[in-house]
Amino acid sequence: MDLETGVNQNRIKKESWRTILTLAYQSLGVVYGDLSTSPLYVYKSTFAEDITHSESNEEIYGVLSFVFWTLTLVPLLKYVFIVLRADDNGEGGTFALYSLLCRHAKVNSLPSCQLADEELSSYKKDIIRPAPTTFGATLKSTLERYRVLQRFLLVLALLGACMVIGDGILTPALSVFSAVSGIELAIGKEHHKYVEVPLTCVILIALFALQHYGTHRVGFLFAPVVITWLVCISAIGVYNIVQWDRHVYRALSPYYMYKFLKKTQRGGWMSLGGILLCITGSEAMFADLGHFSQLSIQAAYLSQHHVIENESYRIGFYVSVPEKLRLPVLVIAILAAVVGSQAIITGTFSIIKQCSSLGCFPRVKIVNTSSKIHGQIYIPEINWTLMLLCLVVTIGFRDTKRMGNASGLAVITVMLVTTCLMSLVIVLCWRKSVLLALCFVIFFGTIEALYFSASLIKFLEGAWVPIAMAFTFMIVMCIWHYGSLKKYEFDVQNKVSVEWLLGLGPSLGIVRVRGIGLIHTELVSGIPAIFSHFVTNLPAFHQVLVFLCVKSVPVPHVKHEERFLVGHIGPREYRMYRCIVRYGYRDAHKDDSEFENDLVCSIAEFIRTGRTGLNVNGEDLRKDFEDLTVVGTPSTHLSGVQLCDDEDVNAELVGPSERKEILSPRVTKPKKRVRFVIPESPKIDRGAQEELRELMEAREAGIAYILGHSYVRAKQGSSLFKKIVINFGFDFLRRNSRPPTYTLNVPHASTLEVGMVYNV
Repeated sequence: MDLETGVNQNRIKKESWRTILTLAYQSLGVVYGDLSTSPLYVYKSTFAEDITHSESNEEIYGVLSFVFWTLTLVPLLKYVFIVLRADDNGEGGTFALYSLLCRHAKVNSLPSCQLADEELSSYKKDIIRPAPTTFGATLKSTLERYRVLQRFLLVLALLGACMVIGDGILTPALSVFSAVSGIELAIGKEHHKYVEVPLTCVILIALFALQHYGTHRVGFLFAPVVITWLVCISAIGVYNIVQWDRHVYRALSPYYMYKFLKKTQRGGWMSLGGILLCITGSEAMFADLGHFSQLSIQAAYLSQHHVIENESYRIGFYVSVPEKLRLPVLVIAILAAVVGSQAIITGTFSIIKQCSSLGCFPRVKIVNTSSKIHGQIYIPEINWTLMLLCLVVTIGFRDTKRMGNASGLAVITVMLVTTCLMSLVIVLCWRKSVLLALCFVIFFGTIEALYFSASLIKFLEGAWVPIAMAFTFMIVMCIWHYGSLKKYEFDVQNKVSVEWLLGLGPSLGIVRVRGIGLIHTELVSGIPAIFSHFVTNLPAFHQVLVFLCVKSVPVPHVKHEERFLVGHIGPREYRMYRCIVRYGYRDAHKDDSEFENDLVCSIAEFIRTGRTGLNVNGEDLRKDFEDLTVVGTPSTHLSGVQLCDDEDVNAELVGPSERKEILSPRVTKPKKRVRFVIPESPKIDRGAQEELRELMEAREAGIAYILGHSYVRAKQGSSLFKKIVINFGFDFLRRNSRPPTYTLNVPHASTLEVGMVYNV
């Protein structure tokens, strides 16, 4: 994980090992919990109805062999040794792979990308263009040439994201319900049916209610539970192997898989959907062979117990637990199931934040629960939505088998998407031969396609749920992305030139009022139509005008020293600036006061460096050209311009011989006194000093946010489908999502909204 900048780098190095150990301890509860709870439902789902075990134990050993080799080939070989090497600067998941592809080939769906974004240090990391004669170069040019291939790639990444969200609904319900189902053996058959569903619902509500505390606190709370659970099932496993079947490990031979399929035939193939659940969670976490020993607990016991007293319970985890220990193990299992659900819930938050940052999901409130560690977030709207859907699945199914069928299809679909994207990464990003990529797709794709077919055949028995969920989320994502793209295209087509803005003064009698006017826009160049609409109706704007664009780039994190792009709009004396603030899809946005100070200091630092922007001659004025400069935040440029308010007037930052102050002489008792502290050297010219003084006076007068309130409508002559998508679908999502400036925490008293209809 990345630590935030602004602290002493030596201190970070000294404390990094503590951070690593802390995250490792938390990962026991948040990451490995999902892997450790699969014994609760794998065997029960596998032997639900499709197959039964016989005296020869071929079914038991065959399932164990499938479990072992599935864990070895998919989580260990595919993920640990291959896929985890394709991280995006430390970030994983389907969107991380998509982000890598976007940077190596121009297939990015973000319309506001600039050439300056490609100069980011994290953007250019490890990027080397393939030789023109290679297959990678041909594939790259093909993807960049055909828009339909780019859209297919985006839809593929969105499909993986949608299935992760579906898994975030199904896994908690399956894990908790499977753990609670052991109450049947603990309290008796006649009472359990009145307890299972209500108790599961109560536990799920409590689980989601804990999420607002954040992964940091929840991880510390959950890690001891997982440790206890692992010790518990390991002890039971050793006991069962020694007591009942010391030769159970013979089932590790692949020959038992062949015997299993030969004997069970179609039933064995259909049961693969239950075996698939042993790798639930492999997409987001490390997996190891220790997971196999947990599943062998049941195999050793069941090989010697062919008749179970409670026939309705069938084969499950709790039958392998000694009777006297079932109640305490039940309590530990329920806690472990709650812990195991945490990993996928956290992963769902992360994938939705990535989708939202890349313009593929409606804006939601994102709360960063840790001030030091990136990625630990909480999304209230998504949290409560997941909880409601989990409760619906639990109450609707009330059956481990159908929940397992649904969860298995979601898991294997995400794995197939990862395999497809990974094959492109091997060719485009790693610059390996196409033969290696084909081997990867054929080998792992065949295994996963086998499991996928076994899961899909149970469509009517619960597998339809993740498909329905993914279809719903896919519609939401596609509508939002399409509407946002059309809205941006309208802004680009209707933007006005700098020459038009500079010519407004004589024609309309523009009045400049004190303060800073912050015009929020999604454009990275030109003057937005919303501002021309404002000026023509109210011919006045502030003495300092800043066109602010807050945008996301397809990298996980943007360094603070590369955060701001600042430039002049028009000649220096017009006091108009463009400021582009760049965030990665995993970056945390600052609050309003910090952001305002960083913004003003970045403009001041830009002025101090002596950049003059456009020349004043007429030829340059007719060009919609802006020379933008990368400027860091005050925390990364301690030797640059610093901003102090009235609370820091008496503070001595450095000696007077090293720095000098620019104070405001015009106001005797300002409402909020502001000063810039700038370095004595190098010298700045008189024009820059005057520009800094005027910027400081404007900051004292306050900042006003001018926001656009757009009403997007399909233009006349549009098809019926487009009218439905834009006028109803996108409009509904826009009205029920966060505004574009929600991350800035804009104060209502300083906000001016300008309404405008967008006919797209």
